[in-house]
Parts: sequence; structure tokens; C-alpha cells
Amino acid sequence: MNTAGNDNAAGTDPSSGVQVLQPPGWAEPSGYANGVVASGRYVVLAGQIGWNPATSTFETDDFAEQVRQALANIVELLKEAGAEPSHLVRLTWYITDRAEYGAARRETGRAYRETLGRKFPPMSVVEVSGLIEERAKVEIEATAVIPSRQTG
Repeated sequence: MNTAGNDNAAGTDPSSGVQVLQPPGWAEPSGYANGVVASGRYVVLAGQIGWNPATSTFETDDFAEQVRQALANIVELLKEAGAEPSHLVRLTWYITDRAEYGAARRETGRAYRETLGRKFPPMSVVEVSGLIEERAKVEIEATAVIPSRQTG
């Protein structure tokens, strides 16, 4: 069980209790995992958008910066649950413009690594016609599992 470019490599990550699924012969994914197995306390987060959660206002219309803020919001919610980014087992991204997402991939990847580190859970990216908040360009749902040994 291995994933290239993914620090979840080589089976179970002892710090997170997450086992990465990488069947023999499958191409190794870049920037995500095909699947994981985890046990413990589930943390399920609503979709987070790239606004300041204290004021419910957007500080930028830049795609990568909205991603950075949405991920920062996820990290804060994880902390509230006693979890950390290494406990993430699923991300679903809803984007409003596939071309803008593609054009911002380098900056988005940098924002991801700076906010969540080099842990890449299973992810899906879905293009949608719009999000409830008109200025939102991305919404990210997250699921984490706090390992049983940490649930007390």
C-alpha cells in the first residue's frame, strides 16, 4: 500500500491511524488517495467556503485564496473537535469554474500544502453551476476520523 507524493504512503500512518488503500498494479495517485480505512470518532464538517467565518464576508475573489481560507476554516473546526489535518479521510470540493480551478492549480496546491500539510485523503472535485453564497468559488466538505487510541 503506497501512494506516490503522498506522505500517507506505506500502509497505516502511525500518527493518524489511517490505512491508505493502494492495490498492487494500480497507478499511484498524485495529490489524493484512492481510499483509506480508519476507525475511531468521526468528525463530519459542513462545506466550508473561502470567507472569514467571524464576519461572514469574503476578503478576496481569488480562487486559490478562497481555497486557502476554506481549508483554514476546516483546520479550525478540526481543532474544535480535537482533530488535526492528518485525521482527514475525505474531502469533496465543489467548484464553480473548472477552467479557473485548472488555471489556479499550482497556487491551490501550495495553499493546500501550507494549510493541511502533505496528507492527501481521498478527494473528489465537482463542478457546480453555483454555490449559495454568490461570491464563493469553492466549497469543501471534510470528514475526519480521530483514531480510537485518542478518543479516550
